[in-house]
Parts: sequence; structure tokens; C-alpha cells
Amino acid sequence: MTDTTTSPGGTPARTAPRTVIVTGAAGGLGRAFAEAFARLGDVVVIADIDGAGAERAAAELSADGLAVVGTRVDVTDADSSASLAALAAASGPGGIDVVVNNAAIYATLTRSAFEDIDEGEWDRVMAVNLKGPWQVARACSPHLNEDGRIVNVSSATVMSGSAQWAHYVASKAGVIGLTRVLAKELGARGITVNAVAPGFTLTEASHALIEDAGSYGIERGAIKRPIQPDDIVGAVLFLAGPDAAFVTGQTLVVDGGRQFI
Repeated sequence: MTDTTTSPGGTPARTAPRTVIVTGAAGGLGRAFAEAFARLGDVVVIADIDGAGAERAAAELSADGLAVVGTRVDVTDADSSASLAALAAASGPGGIDVVVNNAAIYATLTRSAFEDIDEGEWDRVMAVNLKGPWQVARACSPHLNEDGRIVNVSSATVMSGSAQWAHYVASKAGVIGLTRVLAKELGARGITVNAVAPGFTLTEASHALIEDAGSYGIERGAIKRPIQPDDIVGAVLFLAGPDAAFVTGQTLVVDGGRQFI
């Protein structure tokens, strides 16, 4: 369990490393989240369906003296998720403190009218994007310390209802519903569960998805610049940290004001 003291503001201040799992962390936002936690001194398990990519990312961060482990996980599979939880629980000072459910199918999706979406693609999206966070949370639950945090990555597309993207938007809307249920069920153990809903963020996946990714959506925002991975990292660290100890079941949209313009 994480050792804590009390900060000047009255909230718990961490004094010992936490054990953190970040799924979908071989690259993109997940990699940025993993690095941020590791640079805070936490023990981080980088998990990804691309096991070689996860190990490569871990090796690069470990070369900087950070406590990082890379492993393969299939978040749709119960045994694979259980193995990830067991590895994480054994990698740090005891138990699991933070789970960031970031793994998702995104860049490889085809935009099309809802009537034309392939049924197999719909099922794959739901399996990874929605079943995955449930599967990982379920596997980690027995190992979560009493001040544990789960942060699920949803999407600001849920707020806009992005056209020709029904499977992705529906899956990310489900993540918000799952977040609220988990918050209710885990609250008695002192565990908080929240979601972050990023706007269109400039990652490798976004560049692969849209040719002019650097200018996409800028004019719709209150802050007229592209969204960078670091813009999302702060929200995740907040929800996973002591200052959010009484925040649970919430969804924090991080999109530079694009949804209310």
C-alpha cells in the first residue's frame, strides 16, 4: 500500500512510489502517460497488444533510470488481463495503485455511415475499447490498494457525436457509463474511478488517420492550436493523484474548448 502524509492543503501527499499500469502504452498517448508517471518516481508497467513495442518503450525509458516494465497484453482476454495484473502487483512495493485504461482501436478504423460499418469491425471495436477496460479493471480489482485510482480514456467525440464514426463513438460513450458504475462499486474501498475525454490529439495514430491532422478542429476551439499529448497528461496525473481523492465517477473533457464553441 502507498505510504502517504498530509499535504498543506489537507489532501494526502504521496511519499512512496506507486505501481501504475498503462495499457496501449507502446506509443501515442499511452506512452506519454507512462513516461509521466515514471518521471514522478512510480513503477510503471507498459502494456500493449504489441508486446515488442511495449518492451522497446520500456527499454528506452529504463535507459533514463526510470522503473518501467514492458509486457504484452490482450485486454479482451481474461487470462491475459489477469497475468498483467499479477505482473504489476509483483513489480512494485505491493499491490496496484493506478490503472490507466488507454488501449483502443482508433487509427485503423474506416469512417463510414453507420449502415455500412462491417459487423466484424464493430465487434472488434467494442471488444477492445469497451470490454477491454472492464476486463482489465476486473483483473486488477483484487490487487488494488485502498487508495487506488482507475482512469479510463474516453473521447470528446462522445460529446460531438462525430458522424461516420458510430462504432468508435459508441464504444467511448460506453467507457463513460462503465466509469460511473465502477465508481459506485469501488467507492466503499476508497478507490476512485474517472474518465478523461481527449479531443483530437496529435499522436502517430492521428497523423495516420487524417492527412492534415495538425490543423484539424483548431478553428472550433477556444484555444486555437493543435492538442498535444502533454495537454492530456496533466488531466490523467490529476485524476490519479492525491488532489483528486474526492473526485469519482466524473469525465474530464480536455479539448481546448472545442465542444462548446
